[in-house]
Amino acid sequence: MLTDSTICAISTPTGTGGISVLRLSGKEAIVIADTVFQSPIRDKRLADQAANTLHFGSVFQDGRLLDEVVVGLFRAPHSYTGEDVVEISCHGSLYIQQQLLQLLIDKGAVLAQPGEFTQRAFLNGKMDLSQAEAVADLIASGNAAAHRVALNQMRGGFSDELGLLRDQLLHFITLVELELDFSEEDVEFADRTQLLTLSVKIETLLGRLADSFRLGNALKNGIPVAIVGDTNAGKSTLLNSLLNEEKAIVSDIHGTTRDVIEDVVNLNGVLFRFFDTAGLRQTTDTIENLGIERSYKKLEQASIILLVLDLTSPFDKLVERISEIRQKVRSQSLILVANKSDLAGDEIRNALTRIGLKENESLVFLAAKSRVNLGALIDLMQSSGSVGKLTTEDVIVTNLRHYEALTEAQAAIHRTIDGLQSHLSSEFLSQDIRECLYFLGSITGQITTDEVLGNIFKHFCIGK
Repeated sequence: MLTDSTICAISTPTGTGGISVLRLSGKEAIVIADTVFQSPIRDKRLADQAANTLHFGSVFQDGRLLDEVVVGLFRAPHSYTGEDVVEISCHGSLYIQQQLLQLLIDKGAVLAQPGEFTQRAFLNGKMDLSQAEAVADLIASGNAAAHRVALNQMRGGFSDELGLLRDQLLHFITLVELELDFSEEDVEFADRTQLLTLSVKIETLLGRLADSFRLGNALKNGIPVAIVGDTNAGKSTLLNSLLNEEKAIVSDIHGTTRDVIEDVVNLNGVLFRFFDTAGLRQTTDTIENLGIERSYKKLEQASIILLVLDLTSPFDKLVERISEIRQKVRSQSLILVANKSDLAGDEIRNALTRIGLKENESLVFLAAKSRVNLGALIDLMQSSGSVGKLTTEDVIVTNLRHYEALTEAQAAIHRTIDGLQSHLSSEFLSQDIRECLYFLGSITGQITTDEVLGNIFKHFCIGK
C-alpha cells in the first residue's frame, strides 16, 4: 500500500482562524515546497536546510504575493509519517488556504485521503495499528478521562501488554510445532505445566482487558447514569443542578416527568450521560405508565444508578423503594441520594445510615435545590465509574474492534487450556495457540488486510 506520491492537505479545522497549517508528506515534499516558497534571504532553498527547523518567507501565485508563511521541515525517517514532511503555517483565511492547497496540487502533490498521513505512519513502522487508532481517539477526546486513555494507548501502553503476551506464546508455539517434526520420536519440547500456567495468566489478562471495554466505551460516549426515584423526590431538580441549567421541568405536581430526559455533561473532566426518568408510583395514567416502564429499562443500560430518596417521606416507604431497586441492580453501582436532607430530622437521617450498604452501594445526603453536598455526589459518581484515579498508565479498551479481537483471543486461549488439561496432541494445541496469536496480532496490525485498514482510516479527518 506504500505509494510514491506526495500528499497534501489542510491539517487545521475548516474555517477562518488566526493561522492554518497545510501539510505535505512524501519524497517530493521539500521539492514541491521549494517551488512555492521564497525566502527573504537570497538563494535560500528549503532543500539545503537542516531537519526540524522553521523558516519564514512568502508564497507567490502567478507572480503575485499570496501570503507570508512559516515553513517547518521534517526529514525522513524522523517525522510523523516516516517520510519527508513539510508543514506550512499561513494566515487562516479560507481564500488563502484553498489557493495554497491548489497551488501545491498544481506543483505535483496529490490531495490526501482521510487518515492518510497516519496510515503512512503505520505502514512505515512509526506506530502500530492500535496506536494509529488512538490518534483518532485523542483528537476526538472531549474530556480529561478519554484524553488520558487515548494518550496512553497512543504511547503504546496497550501494544506493550499485547506484545509481551505474543512473545511468550510465540516461544511456546515454536516448541509445540517442533514436536510435530519429531512426532515419531514421541518427545515433548514444550513444558506443558509452564504452558498451562502461561495460558491461564493470558486468559485472565485478556479477560481484564475485555472487561475494561464497558468503561472505555463509557469514557468516550459518557458514563450512563440513571436518575430514578418516587415522584417529587427531586430527580429533575438534581438533574438541573448537575447540568447547571433548567433542563427538566420542576413542579409540585406528581408525574410531571413522563418520559426519559437525557443530557451529557462534563463533571471534573469526566463525561456523564444522565437519564432523568419518570417518577416511580402506582398510577392509572397510560402515558405515565409507559414512562415508568422506560425508567426500568434505563436501569439496565446504566453503569451508575442514582436512587433519589425524599427524606420528608415516611421511612418505611424509603426502605420499600430501596429494596425494589436493589432487586433490579445487577453489576451497576447504586448510589442512594438522600435528598431534601435540609428539611429532614436527625431521626430519619440516622435510620437511613443504619440500613446497611451492600457491595457497590454508597449513600450521600444532599439538598439538590440548594446544591448542598453536590460535590460529594460527583466524587462518588467518579469513584463508582472507576475513573476517579485513572492515569495515563491505565490500559483501558475503548475500541469495538479491539474488544471483539480480545474476545476471540480469549476463547482461543481457553480452548488451549482445555486441550492441555485433556492432554490433546500437539497439532490441536498448535491450532488454538495460532488462533490466539492471530487475533492479538490483528489488534496491533501485525496481521491485517487492506479492507480492515481502509475501514479504520476512512473515519479519520483529512489532514491527519
